[in-house]
Amino acid sequence: MQVEAANVLVTGSNRGLGRALVQAALDHGAARVYATARDPGSVGLDDARVTTVQLDLTDDRSVERAGELCRDTDILINNAAYLANSSALRAQDLDAGRLEMETNYFGLVRITRVFAPHLAARGGGAIANILSIGALACVPFCSSYCAAKSAAWSFTQGSRAELAAQRTEVIAVFPGPIATDMARPHQQEGRCPPGVMADAIMAAISRGERMIFPDRASAAVAEEYGRSPWALANRFAGNID
Repeated sequence: MQVEAANVLVTGSNRGLGRALVQAALDHGAARVYATARDPGSVGLDDARVTTVQLDLTDDRSVERAGELCRDTDILINNAAYLANSSALRAQDLDAGRLEMETNYFGLVRITRVFAPHLAARGGGAIANILSIGALACVPFCSSYCAAKSAAWSFTQGSRAELAAQRTEVIAVFPGPIATDMARPHQQEGRCPPGVMADAIMAAISRGERMIFPDRASAAVAEEYGRSPWALANRFAGNID
């Protein structure tokens, strides 16, 4: 699926990787980019090809409205996510974990259900789900986030099979650590800049890749996971912070 001349929708466009993905889509020649956020005024991108759209993935009506406004989408990039950045076991309650699941899993299901018919009407298109290397093996300090991303990975596999008949490509993206404000301040060093990662993702989508490991850390994880999933899980289990 070529990004050039396509209409691209990016969820969670107001910061971090989402904002970088909007810019990368423009750099790769997208005809139009729908930049979505719960507060569209926070997107702040000055380009005639960018249309800001209000979208809250936890709200059925909000997703349905976005579907109506952006019916001509060719590539849906599901980037929006919530990270509590805390231990599910040490948390005072389950509220943060529920929000991670509601946003990162149910939000993904919700928007896919709405946009799949629109993509079919335009010949198939593509859906790229921004997951995480934590979807492959759990990092203990954010286990509920990893659980939500793992559920999203499972849904990605299922929707890939279900949408094949309508010629919709479903792409799994497994980023490694990104230098965004979702990370703790002391964890920024050595992380991939969001602009570099976003450009790699757009290039991989245009090349037709269905499994994308867009940075050095995720590429190393892919290699290790291919050799021994259990070894990767055991290594991640030792990285408690």
